This record gives sequence, structure tokens and C-alpha cells, in this order.
Amino acid sequence: MSALSLLLSNRRLVSGLLVNLLSSICIVFINKWIYVHYGFPNMTLTLIHFIVTWLGLYCCQRMDMFAPKSLPLRKISLLALSFCGFVVFTNLSLQNNSIGTYQLAKTMTTPVIILIQTGYYQKTFSTKIKLTVVPITLGVILNSYYDVRFNLLGMVFASLGVLVTSLYQVWVGAKQHELQVNSMQLLYYQAPLSSAFLVGVVPCFENLTGDGGIFGPWSLAAMVMVALSGIVAFLVNLSIYWIIGNTSAVTYNMFGHFKFCITLIGGYLLFHDPLSFNQFLGILVTLSGILAYTHIKLLEQEEGKSHLTQRP
Repeated sequence: MSALSLLLSNRRLVSGLLVNLLSSICIVFINKWIYVHYGFPNMTLTLIHFIVTWLGLYCCQRMDMFAPKSLPLRKISLLALSFCGFVVFTNLSLQNNSIGTYQLAKTMTTPVIILIQTGYYQKTFSTKIKLTVVPITLGVILNSYYDVRFNLLGMVFASLGVLVTSLYQVWVGAKQHELQVNSMQLLYYQAPLSSAFLVGVVPCFENLTGDGGIFGPWSLAAMVMVALSGIVAFLVNLSIYWIIGNTSAVTYNMFGHFKFCITLIGGYLLFHDPLSFNQFLGILVTLSGILAYTHIKLLEQEEGKSHLTQRP
């Protein structure tokens, strides 16, 4: 059975991946537009995303889409803190890098997740899976080296974003299993806790009033874009939890790499990001690793199911 037919056999998974694909691409363009055209403060935008995410989940809960489950704050506080770092650092990377460098830097999350799960969770990966990391890493290095807009601060934010994102995505899957909760139940408690962390930090790093301040003045167009960004962020956050909870952090990340192709094209068309031949070559090298991983992972999952059904 081909990799494509294996993927299509699970309609729910495909639907979840599609929602994540569309919302993740949209959030990059919307946020970049807000930074470039309005200069809206980064951490405040992140805080708005968290608040809208919690409000969205509250509406879902009121419509009986899930039942809240009481969770001890001490067991999700570190996850909530990593959520703050994950969103803040990736947004800072987007703000200080071209869309191409921002998107390709995120692909390094996969090798870091594999290292974390191998070193601290004793999870094993086949040699074939490990080898797919090589072209992904080489492609990212090639693109970054030839990016004419390369800057040190942007790469620092990108590196911190990769590290915190990797920890966050591993912990999401682990916490859902440990606490026996689904994606909505976990995010329902984690989003307001993350908001509380940021409320105490935002005034220390961002102005409250005046040009570029939290309370404006902002134009109606800016506020509409910020509100739209919050709604799309809710869909992104919810789909991340659902996908990781139903597959794995590595699988989510590998699927996520497909987004960078569309995102790069959008960055070139909307923000006139330069794209040299060597950068394009780096993209192709990275994409080859993504396709190889997807094919191998789906085949391994199918083989695992076959062995289970053949047991007496």
C-alpha cells in the first residue's frame, strides 16, 4: 500500500492536518503583515492569541464539545511556560528574519525532538528515520548561509524558538498521556496559565501607551488584523494539540515542513523576500528529507499494525 493511500485511509487525521496546514500558513502571513505594516508589539500579540484561544475553548466547552477535567497546576506550569517561549520566540524570529529563513529554521525542530526523545525518553528511531534528518539539516544550513537578509539577532531568536518548541511539543504528547486528557482538556487549562505568565512580563518589555504601545492608538484596520490573528492562532493551537495527541511530535513536525513551500512562495509574492538559486536548492534538499521521512514513517506504522494483527 502506498504512503498516500495509507494517509487517506484515516479521514479524521487528514482533516486535522488540513486545518493545521491552512491555519499555520495563514498565521505566518497575518503576523508578518501586522509586524511590517502596523508594528504591533510582539508579546502583546502573543498574549492576545492565548486569551482568544482560551475563549474559543470556553465556547467549545459550553457547546459540549468536551468536558473539562481538573488538573493540578504544578503539573502543567512548565508546559504553560514553554508555550509562552514557543510562541514568543517563533514570533520574534518571524519579526527579525525573512519568511524563508524563519520557516526553514523551524525544520530543525525535528532533529532536536529526535535527540530529546532518544536521550531522555529512551524512544528509539530506525536508522532510516535518522538518516532523513541529514538532508533536512543540510538544506536549512544552505538556505541560511545564502540568505541575503541574514542577521545574528534573528538567528538567536530562531535557535531559541527551535529549542523551546521542541521541548514544548514533546511535553504536549507526554502530558496528554500522563494526565489522561485530550487536546482540548489540556489546552483549556494551559492557555489561561500561559496568559497569566505573559501578563506579568509584557509591561517589562513593551510600552503601554503611545506609538507602538499596547493601548495604541491603533487604527481599525490594525485591530481587525489582530483579532483575525487571534482567531487563526486558536485554530493553530488546537490543531497542534490534536495532531500530536493522535500521532507524535515528530510526525507533526515532518508534516509541518510541507507548509514552508507554500509559505516561501507567499513570502516572495507578498513581502518580496529574495530567493537565490542556492536557497532554492536548500529548499529542495530539505523537501527531499521530508518526503523520505513521511514515506518511511507511514510504512513503519503499517508494518507495526500488521504485526499486531498477526499475533495469536
